[in-house]
Amino acid sequence: MRQRIVLVLLLLLGLVVLQQRYHWFFDEPSGEIVSSAEQLQQAFRDRRSSIQVEGRGTIIKVLKDDRQGSRHQRFILELPTGQTLLVSHNIDLAPRIDTLRIGDQVEFFGIYEYNDQGGVIHWTHHDPAGRHVDGWIRHNGRLYR
Repeated sequence: MRQRIVLVLLLLLGLVVLQQRYHWFFDEPSGEIVSSAEQLQQAFRDRRSSIQVEGRGTIIKVLKDDRQGSRHQRFILELPTGQTLLVSHNIDLAPRIDTLRIGDQVEFFGIYEYNDQGGVIHWTHHDPAGRHVDGWIRHNGRLYR
């Protein structure tokens, strides 16, 4: 019995660590909306995550789709400040953007997560469960969500 209690406590501790490190279970934004490249740069410097962001950047690299688990279209944007962001756009929940090219301008509304390479933008799609604010990407005048 004692071993089971210890095992359950260790499992719970592991889940808490995973949540704190990767925001796996509760991906709630902070409530603020960051809408300038300078504010995104500050979030990067402060190593902040789970921030609702809106912005614009230039595509500098189009990556292969991530097909592990939920499928994501991936590309790297450079912001006017020089900061780079990986955009991970869920193509199981939103249309794939087939016309992306290096040099194109893209606008986005999603969640920023810190990483040491500039950060990741995700949740650029609607929430089928209706519990999270919808995100989007705008490319060549078309809105993808």
